[in-house]
Amino acid sequence: MIKFLKQIAYTLFVLFSIASLVFLLFSFSFPDPEQMVVGERTDQQTKDAIKKELGLDKSKLAQYFSYINDLSPIGWADVNQSSIIPLYTSGQSCLALKLPYLRRSFQNGQPVTTLLKEALPGTLALALSSILMAAFLGIIAGVFSALFYNKWPDRILLALTTAGISVPSFFSAIVFAWLFGYVLYDYTHLPMTGSLFDYDPFNGRTLELKNLILPTLALGIRPLSVVTQLTRNSLKEELGKDYIRTAYAKGLSKQRVIVKHALRNAINPVVTSLSGWFASLLAGAFFVEYIFNWKGLGKITIEALEKSDLPVVMGSVLFVAVLFVSINMLVDGLYRLIDPRIQS
Repeated sequence: MIKFLKQIAYTLFVLFSIASLVFLLFSFSFPDPEQMVVGERTDQQTKDAIKKELGLDKSKLAQYFSYINDLSPIGWADVNQSSIIPLYTSGQSCLALKLPYLRRSFQNGQPVTTLLKEALPGTLALALSSILMAAFLGIIAGVFSALFYNKWPDRILLALTTAGISVPSFFSAIVFAWLFGYVLYDYTHLPMTGSLFDYDPFNGRTLELKNLILPTLALGIRPLSVVTQLTRNSLKEELGKDYIRTAYAKGLSKQRVIVKHALRNAINPVVTSLSGWFASLLAGAFFVEYIFNWKGLGKITIEALEKSDLPVVMGSVLFVAVLFVSINMLVDGLYRLIDPRIQS
C-alpha cells in the first residue's frame, strides 16, 4: 500500500513537472498570442481587451499559477461554475474538486478538450492496431527465429528486423504511401491518405478500416522488429536453462515445453518493451498521421503549431504525457501480475 501511494505521489510530481515545463517552453515561444486571435490588422485597444480576457496582461508568474490552477483537479473556481464540487467557499471563489481545464483554441474558440476528444479515437486506433500487429507477428517471428537459431531462417529474419529498427517511422510512412498507395494502387486499392471515419453528405459518418492499413504498417514496423529480436534472444536464453531440460526429461512435448514454460518466462521483457512502445507510439504517430492525413492528436497538434495555436499545442502535449504515464503505471501492474516473483 505504501509503495502504491509513493507511486501515485511520484506520478503526480512527474505530471506537475511536465505541466510546468510545457508552460515555460511555450509561453515564451509565442510572445504575442493575442495577435493570433485577432489578426494583424487590429487596433491596440482590441488587442489589449483580448489580452485581458485571456489573462495575458498579468505577469508570467501569475499566468503560471493560473495555468496550474486550471489543470489541477483541486483548485480555485468561481462559485457559479458548473461541474464543480465545492470544498471551501470564500466570497465568489471556492476551493473545489473540478475537471482540468485546457482552455480554448485561439483559432476557432472551441474548447481544447473537445478537439482532443474528437482526435483521440484516431490516434488510439492507430497505436492499438500497430502494437497488436507488432505483438502478434513479433512473438511468432521471434519464436520461429529462436527455434532456428543461427540457421538461414534466423539470419534472414535478423537482417530484416535490423533494417526495420533502423528505418524511422516517418520514412516508412512516405515509402508505404508512395509504393502501396500510388504505384501499386491498382492491386492494393489502398488510399494514400484518409482517416478512420469519412464524412459523406448523403451517408454521413462511415468507418473506413482500409485507411488504417498503411499507417499501421508504417508505425508498427519498428516495434515489430524490436519484439521479434527481443523474443528471439529471451527465448533462446530460456531454452538453455536447466528447468527446460528437466521438462523434456519428464516426457513433455516440445510444443508444451516452449509454450507453457519457456515462452511464459521469456515474455516478461517483451511485455515491458510493448508497454514502452505503445506509449511511444502515441507520440511517434504524430508525423505518420500528418503524412497520411490521418485525423488524430498528431495531425491537430502539427496544424496547431503551424497556426501558432498555443492552447491546442499545450493541451495535446499534456494529454499525451498523461496517457504515457498512465499506460506505464497500468503495464507495471500487469507486469507484476504476469511475474509473481516481482515484489508488490
